[in-house]
Amino acid sequence: MHPALIASTDSAAAQARLVRVVTASGWQEAAQGFGPAAAAFAQGQGYEGGSGQAIALPGADGGVAGWLFGADAGARPDPFHLARLVAALPAGDYRVEGLQGDAATAVLGFALATYRFGRYKSKGAAKAIRLVVPDGVDADAVSRQAEAVAFGRDLVNTAANDLGPAELENAARALAARMRASVRVTVGDDLLRDNFPVIHTVGRASTRPPRLIDISWGDASHPRVTLVGKGVCFDTGGLNIKNDAGMLLMKKDMGGAATALAAAQMIADARLPVRLRVLVPAVENSISGSAFRPGDVLKSRKGTTIEIGNTDAEGRLILADALALADEEEPDLLIDFATLTGAARVALGPELPPLYSDDDRLAADLMRLGFAINDPVWRMPLWRNYDAMLDSKIADVNNTGGAFAGSVTAALFLRRFVEKAKAWAHFDVYNWIPSGKPGRPDGGEVQAARLVFALLQERYPAK
Repeated sequence: MHPALIASTDSAAAQARLVRVVTASGWQEAAQGFGPAAAAFAQGQGYEGGSGQAIALPGADGGVAGWLFGADAGARPDPFHLARLVAALPAGDYRVEGLQGDAATAVLGFALATYRFGRYKSKGAAKAIRLVVPDGVDADAVSRQAEAVAFGRDLVNTAANDLGPAELENAARALAARMRASVRVTVGDDLLRDNFPVIHTVGRASTRPPRLIDISWGDASHPRVTLVGKGVCFDTGGLNIKNDAGMLLMKKDMGGAATALAAAQMIADARLPVRLRVLVPAVENSISGSAFRPGDVLKSRKGTTIEIGNTDAEGRLILADALALADEEEPDLLIDFATLTGAARVALGPELPPLYSDDDRLAADLMRLGFAINDPVWRMPLWRNYDAMLDSKIADVNNTGGAFAGSVTAALFLRRFVEKAKAWAHFDVYNWIPSGKPGRPDGGEVQAARLVFALLQERYPAK
């Protein structure tokens, strides 16, 4: 059980304080349930039942009889409305009545809101607040998702000096052990031996050797699902070096890898009937005498030659080798996650990752589920007319497409390395919440991890 949740059968549940979730139009009636004096007190305090507005109501003994907590009214209430309880109420145990929308999603929002990254803090423990899981909500399922998200957030939040390619490998190995999965890692010059030349080239300038992490789990007879996550543990931009502002958050450039691993944990914990493979090309894009250069031409695993237009477009390079490997197996579903372009942020901001796929059914399912579970994405076009932006005069393709439609051309670049997979989707994620939202504290996030889990759970339900 997640530490922020209490089973309704737990002895502590009987002592939990009552919180009635109310709306602006219905809070007076709910307040009457605590007695006329309590209702009058709320009225006198100017309580209005606004979203996130909480008030403690006095009991006859002078203590707190219970709480009113305002939630969004209307056609589309915030699915994570219970997340606001974490900040609004003092430490303690609580039970709720009057939940809005899907109860399981609301409880998950509460659990996700209790996340704190405390690795580097010597003081300031997280608030000890817990929620009794309402009847009808699968507490174990909610806990599994919350724990997987916390695992991914921790990876994204960890400073790059503590999370290089080797440490990312260690985290993947620990997860594989938990999943009872097999893992194979190809490191350093062995990447050349095993035909991953682009991963090697991007990572060779660092003193921390590049590697490809390959996890396999599940019955080989089940549908093949492969997740690929960009694992650039720090990105200087290479010889096309970033400015100081552009480099400041580059510890999160391995967020795609964190997302793939978090999704894998959810899938394995739920025992979904799939044959899962997770590929993480893990590198540090550094600067040294061995760094690759603008104008270099690289030969990829697929055989496609790539002219380097910019060394700061390195994520798509390492994904090219990983996607080519994944594609060789002809998976039923191939999904990649990557903190790939600033253009995606300009187009859709930090909260709404672009989704690219040429499979209309897959894209529609992902859009529908994303909004349903509060892990939204927005489909963007794989506009083939822009393929010409990637033309090279001396190689098969350039790794940059110019100033326009940067997220689209990045997706088109990746598409060239996927031919045999029955369905493919690419998420250009940001994986960082710059100002906290309900259920999403400031810092690292694993956008689309829960979404992909929901898709697989719908398509391949556990038996």
